[in-house]
Amino acid sequence: MAKIIFYEDRGFQGRSYECSSECSDLHSHFSRCNSIKVDSGDWMVYERPNYSGYQYFLRKGDYPDYHRWMGFNDCVRSCRMIPPHQGSHKMRIYERPEFGGQMMELTDDCPYVYERFHYNDIYSCNVTDGYWIFYEHPHYRGRQFLLRPDHNKATVQSVSNRENSTRLIAGIKCS
Repeated sequence: MAKIIFYEDRGFQGRSYECSSECSDLHSHFSRCNSIKVDSGDWMVYERPNYSGYQYFLRKGDYPDYHRWMGFNDCVRSCRMIPPHQGSHKMRIYERPEFGGQMMELTDDCPYVYERFHYNDIYSCNVTDGYWIFYEHPHYRGRQFLLRPDHNKATVQSVSNRENSTRLIAGIKCS
């Protein structure tokens, strides 16, 4: 079973809250989050309730302060466990909104979308298999966005520029 532990203070100190399933509003459990331990599973933590705001992908490991998960502040208000996925990964990206324009299919990590496909922008995507993390900048840097098979995006907001990368979750190596 997946498990994540949130701590109010840095270095795994202060009040803590243990979670083993998704939670749309963590505010009643702690007022701030300065460190996290992921005991098992893959997780997405969100800056705001209801899985909104900045998103951060976390794997098994210790994150003694919010800079370690690339956080901008001590605000974590919701979390989602990413279920294990066996099998293939497939995502289609489109150069226009509403699945329009040219389409390219991804089945593996892509460190620099523009370099590989020569798209100026990506405005929509369709995930058919697996779970993916879409990054704002090349080489898996910048803001992160979880893309799931049950939430296809007719419009990809806030990530449209030629500086994107994408990574399938099963392909991320544990450190």
